[in-house]
Amino acid sequence: MQATVRTGNPDLAVCTASFIVSPSHFGRHQISRSNAIPMPTSQNNPSAGPRIIVRCAHFELTPALQTAAEEKAARLLRHEEHIIRIRVDIEHDRTRNPGQAFAAKGHIEIRGPDLIASVESDEPLKSLDALIDILDGLLRKRASAAKTKRHHPHGVDIPSNLPKVE
Repeated sequence: MQATVRTGNPDLAVCTASFIVSPSHFGRHQISRSNAIPMPTSQNNPSAGPRIIVRCAHFELTPALQTAAEEKAARLLRHEEHIIRIRVDIEHDRTRNPGQAFAAKGHIEIRGPDLIASVESDEPLKSLDALIDILDGLLRKRASAAKTKRHHPHGVDIPSNLPKVE
């Protein structure tokens, strides 16, 4: 794997990554990729906004599924402006129970701990809807906990013989 970082514009760095996995690692499958991705380096840069990544495993990612996933993930971006990246992975496993054939996994990169969730169902859109609902709940829970912490601060007790100030 090869990666280089060039900085020309102070607000934008370009990361170029290329890798090739040999077919012996994944049976008959081969992965080959080479592209330049603009990476945000400043939180104040509006052009370096959040990204939505949608991937499928073991079935074709149709344009309709891609559009639906991006529209549903955009709902999460309206709730929290500090989201760096949203990654949605939809997998199809034929060996599972037919009611759990499609698994959707979501990963939200945000300041602090990342939010991760997964859901299984019998259809890809149904699992995608359930995943977005769970991720939305996690974002709401995180926001309400931060709001509670902000509005109800608690004092810190230092275990020493310092005089207490009231």
